[in-house]
Amino acid sequence: MVFKKDLLDILACPSCKGDVSFKGMFIVCEGCKLAFPVLETDVPDMLIDDAWVLSKAEKAGFKHNLKL
Repeated sequence: MVFKKDLLDILACPSCKGDVSFKGMFIVCEGCKLAFPVLETDVPDMLIDDAWVLSKAEKAGFKHNLKL
């Protein structure tokens, strides 16, 4: 997965508007404890309804098999 790290400079958590980081196949908000999957097309799914609870993403090793 080739995710453009420059995108993190302009992305914010859609829930709390806080900073996010990139871990594995997710964009993570430590403040909300949410993990937003980055799909196979390198497009982040930043919908709150599609977010994983951070502990679930950690247990999955920050990997998923979601498709667009």
